[in-house]
Amino acid sequence: MPSVSRVHLTALIVASMLFMEQLDGTILSTALPSIANSLQVDTVATSVALTSYIIGLAIFIPASGALADRLGSRTVLTGAIIMFVSCSVACASAHSLLFLACMRTLQGIGGALMVPVGRLVVLRSTPREELLRTMTWMMLPATLGPLLGPVVGGLITTYLSWRWNFYLNIPVGIIGLILTRRFIPEVKMEQPPPFDLKGLLLAGSGLAFLSIAAELISHNEGTTTLLLVLLGAGGSLMGSYGRHASSLSTPLLDFRLLATPTFRISVMGGAASRIAVGAFPFLIPTFLQIGAGLTAAQSGMITFAAPVGAIAMRPWVPALLKRWGFRKVLMANGGSAAILASIIALFQHGQTLWPLYPILFAAGMAQATQFSAYNTIAYADIPATRMSAATSFYSTMQQLMLSLGICIAAGSLTVSCLLHKHAEPRGADFTAAFLTVGLISLLAVPAAAALSPTAGATLSGKKD
Repeated sequence: MPSVSRVHLTALIVASMLFMEQLDGTILSTALPSIANSLQVDTVATSVALTSYIIGLAIFIPASGALADRLGSRTVLTGAIIMFVSCSVACASAHSLLFLACMRTLQGIGGALMVPVGRLVVLRSTPREELLRTMTWMMLPATLGPLLGPVVGGLITTYLSWRWNFYLNIPVGIIGLILTRRFIPEVKMEQPPPFDLKGLLLAGSGLAFLSIAAELISHNEGTTTLLLVLLGAGGSLMGSYGRHASSLSTPLLDFRLLATPTFRISVMGGAASRIAVGAFPFLIPTFLQIGAGLTAAQSGMITFAAPVGAIAMRPWVPALLKRWGFRKVLMANGGSAAILASIIALFQHGQTLWPLYPILFAAGMAQATQFSAYNTIAYADIPATRMSAATSFYSTMQQLMLSLGICIAAGSLTVSCLLHKHAEPRGADFTAAFLTVGLISLLAVPAAAALSPTAGATLSGKKD
């Protein structure tokens, strides 16, 4: 068993990769108007730069655990970092939205092989009694990435260029590569099960078609025939995958994991919360820039309150869960995204924005608590032999919900603009989008209520 210091060092290295991947997933949110102007496209259409990245993640995350078991964790991580950084350089040179979207998809593939494998290394090397503290520490960058993304992206876009958002990955990637080669163990299975190539083709293609259809629908683009073909093809492929997976003992995406209550509830409740997390980095900066007339840097400085709140809350999460338990904390915290969405929806053009600072600070605290709990309780009852399959499944669902959040946000804006006959989103359109996302996020409350009062007690240390 590795020493606690070695476990923490491994978690820190994985956390740096997680930070780079999560930061990259949201850093462009404040740069979308600038990208639209540079590439001469509609601002809302540039959300494809966000969703294409998540599509790449969603397609290849299912294979991450199987590849790590077969090739070794350090080998997969090394290749993933190199691919991620190389595609970042390609994105920075993009001169069309199509090329940018293609490179972002490839970059997402690198992220798909980088983060879940790193998380798997941590889960396998951490004693169960240290899991909550280690995951809380490791998930801090995962929280900071999406929250700092708009801040960093706003400053870089305003004072340099949106292209420098991608160049930022180069030094971080090089450091991560050196640390990975030096400290990450080469963990692999001696006799891994046969690689499910058919499953990857079916699930990956199905997820791709469904994600593309969601993207087109969210922007009111594509003919009815095209959308029906994409939805039909995606649904058929996923149905075929389901039948294929039921005949295998070790499929890439094993839905039998949902039979474990804590894992199932974490997936379901986390899905509702992650839709909001995916939507807000797109909605809030766009609202501040288009709806309130701020620059990218100004909007970034407002959203900076959220990561400050997350940092302030992280040290208290283990004690909070020890005192109240996973069920009560997740239930009480489940409505935080809906409250945030409702408050922002009340803001009108010309109204002072200073109240957003404490609101976003509190939202950062709530988000830090929510996802520390979800990402820990998910693996509370998963046996070591199923950990690889669980991380692949959980990471796939996580990225799908983030993508769905962006599509719902963009789709709500598009529908509202069509109903009000606006070319660009206005105050009422943002109100509709925020309220839609907030209502969906409320589903996290009944999901958390389904947890046993003693769920995760061995992890949190809560006494009866």
